[in-house]
Amino acid sequence: MNDHPLTPFSTTSGHRWRFHRVGGCDLARIESADDLRHLRHLDQKLWAALACPARDVGIDEKTLTLIDTDGDGRIRVPEIISAVEWVCEALHDPAIIFGARDTLPLDAIRDTTLLQAARQILATLGTPDADRISLAEVADTARIFANTRFNGDGVIIPASAEDDPETARLIDTIIDTLGSVTDRSGSPGIDSEKVIAFYSELEAFDRWTRIAEENAAAILPLGDATGEAARLIDTLRVKIDDFFGRCRLANFDARSVQALNRQEDAFSEIAARDLSITSEELRDFPLAHVASGSSLPLDQGVNPGWSREITAFRDRVVRPLLGPDRRELTEADWRRICDTFEPFLQWQQQKRGHAVEPLGITRVRALLAGDGREKLAELIRRDLALEPTFNAIASLERLLRFSRDLYRLLRNFVSFVDFFDPERLAIFQAGTLYLDSRACKLVVRVRDPARHAALAGLSRAYLAYLDCIRPGSHETLQIVAAITAGDADNLTVGRNGVFYDSQGRDWDATITRIVENPISIRQAFWSPYKRLIRFVEEQLAKRAAAADAAAVEKLAHLAGQANASAAQPVARESRKIDVGTVAALGVAVSGFVATITAIISAILGLGPWIPVAVLGVMLLISGPSMLVAAFKLRQRNLGPILDANGWAINGRVRINIPFGRTLTETAKLPPGAERTFAPFQRRKTLPLGRPRPPRHPRRPHPRPPRQNPPRSLLLATPGGKHASPDRNRPLTPSRSSSAAGASAASDPIGSRALPASIPSRLTGSTRPPARHWRLQPGETPETAPAPPHP
Repeated sequence: MNDHPLTPFSTTSGHRWRFHRVGGCDLARIESADDLRHLRHLDQKLWAALACPARDVGIDEKTLTLIDTDGDGRIRVPEIISAVEWVCEALHDPAIIFGARDTLPLDAIRDTTLLQAARQILATLGTPDADRISLAEVADTARIFANTRFNGDGVIIPASAEDDPETARLIDTIIDTLGSVTDRSGSPGIDSEKVIAFYSELEAFDRWTRIAEENAAAILPLGDATGEAARLIDTLRVKIDDFFGRCRLANFDARSVQALNRQEDAFSEIAARDLSITSEELRDFPLAHVASGSSLPLDQGVNPGWSREITAFRDRVVRPLLGPDRRELTEADWRRICDTFEPFLQWQQQKRGHAVEPLGITRVRALLAGDGREKLAELIRRDLALEPTFNAIASLERLLRFSRDLYRLLRNFVSFVDFFDPERLAIFQAGTLYLDSRACKLVVRVRDPARHAALAGLSRAYLAYLDCIRPGSHETLQIVAAITAGDADNLTVGRNGVFYDSQGRDWDATITRIVENPISIRQAFWSPYKRLIRFVEEQLAKRAAAADAAAVEKLAHLAGQANASAAQPVARESRKIDVGTVAALGVAVSGFVATITAIISAILGLGPWIPVAVLGVMLLISGPSMLVAAFKLRQRNLGPILDANGWAINGRVRINIPFGRTLTETAKLPPGAERTFAPFQRRKTLPLGRPRPPRHPRRPHPRPPRQNPPRSLLLATPGGKHASPDRNRPLTPSRSSSAAGASAASDPIGSRALPASIPSRLTGSTRPPARHWRLQPGETPETAPAPPHP
């Protein structure tokens, strides 16, 4: 990783910084409280990052939200500096955050307000004598404020007025009318804005009601029943206007009466179905029979679909206004009723205080006359008086979160110390991906893989984008993994793996996109040969497919001609062979063979330099690919991967070849492991189709003693003497020497042969015993070599 010793760096503040050279970057070492206090003076050009997203990193998002003071979803250098300086002011020794713990000793807190808040929380939780406080105790605000009537947030709940039941009831009324505001304890309550809005509604409703009371004769012609009568008029207005309009049209032309009362076919269509008294099919028909100058009947002759509404209209509107005996309504009477209710309709349009209308005017005026408003304001003032103390509790939670998470953010923002530490994961590393016998540690969460890949491809790293699904749930996430070791032979879209996030949860992962770049020098070495093999396989597959298609087409053509030519003999035509084609093929094959032969001859002629020549040929083939891969591997850069994810990387964070091997671990057998082979792997050494004989323990077989052949097997010489396999020792004549000598003398060529009658049990062989040996020119029976033993 091109590591170098620590080098000092001085700033204008006089603080002496220390840097660590790694990955082509100078990483600032934050190791003391003075480093934290002088962080503002560190040149931003030396920061590893200038911005990062406030989510999808390995730090609690609530902590990042507290650091992100402007709420734009990004963490920048000024916000980091502000958080560090606030911690330095709140603690006696800010170096305590290097421990990254979620507890703080009380004596480490310098801010008196925070210290008082911590002691109040411990007292509320029943542990007033504790000497330290934890984030879990501070973060559980519902538990802290569960038994408090006032907590400084300006929200009061019914329990805040437990000594005054009437005020508690008023708080409930406001909640039911205008809704609630959640108190720090988690209970529904109200604040000053709710109180002001409630009493404004009461006053508006009271003023609106007084307008009707002061003009009751015009606005309320039927008194309290005016509202119900107005609703009936509004329901029937369209149908009554339609009826009188049809009557005016019938008065204009009597020929339109039949059409205005609907055709007979319309009645026939609905008559075929079951009808009720108030059938919905009739509501589209006129209210009554239309005729020139007719009135609207209120008893008989009314459309059954509207009979209920007409009856209510007659009893609640017509008869109270026009007389109790009215049985019909003329168009003039209808206009007079509409004019009577016009002031009421205008008054309704000016209604104010809708929210408190369900309370009724009596309850509204009682609330306005009482002192409830002053009592609520007093309770809110008492609650706000504790605001500084309880706000300190929120600040205390902030301090505890910074104590736990801020130093880790500095190690991954000011410098990338965690990324280059094999024992830790950087905050942008989402977990570990297990895929194709390797473990990938450089895994980053992404939200838009297509957009991310457009920029991340500049990193020169081999990237695999995967969709992850949490088993047993509907949770999903998308990640990108950098493959920095091994090869890419088995990495294809659709390949499955398992992803373990930073919390140890497992996800099913599937490759959806690949950005190809070199992975290793070894892959580059073998890639030309693999491409050649792949090319040959593809060409063979294409040729085989083309030949198969041609054969099928020819077979189909012959089958189509079979019936037509069945009665006629088909003369076979001899296939003509193009001599030029054969000659060209011969020349090509001969040239290829000659070239290969020349190369092999040249290599074999090198003698002991043959391995060097073979190695040179391989380097000649693989060298260019390896050279290109080496250049690209040295240019691998983490920056584009993080920049595409919302970071602002301040330099080139290189991933060289040695460091890349640490980011992707390939499968290796552990030290001391034993390896056995499956039985089917041994069958490769046996002939195909022959089963392996059963294995038995080897037993020693006694070797039969070596016996000399009988004298009858000795060879005869032309001189009548017997020859021994040992030419230096003459043989003694035997009873068969004369016959043997006669046989040898009759052989003019001088051959020596074993008798054909030698039994196999004497020679120990099942092969035919007769073999002839000829004397070579210049040899005599005495100087010729002895024949091999049969």
